[in-house]
Amino acid sequence: MAAYVITDVEITDSEMFAEFRERLDPTVAAHGGTFIVRGENITVVQGDWHPRRIAMIEFPNLKAANSWLHSSEFGALREILDKSSNTNLVIVDGI
Repeated sequence: MAAYVITDVEITDSEMFAEFRERLDPTVAAHGGTFIVRGENITVVQGDWHPRRIAMIEFPNLKAANSWLHSSEFGALREILDKSSNTNLVIVDGI
């Protein structure tokens, strides 16, 4: 069953975040992940949520998603992510 990593990102340093983005995709692909949503054109239709930028990555299963999240490849990028953005991240099981 697929699993999804969903992020809500507020970019605070666009130059540093660009470096993160450039290095991110190969780490996702190495764990079988694929970006299925990535963008800033967001319409909130209910609730008090103010997302800035949403990304959703599909992984083959929860194990692959967690493997990526805890990988040394992504770990090496985490400091850049933390310094360049305010990011909320969740992992969700698919159905």
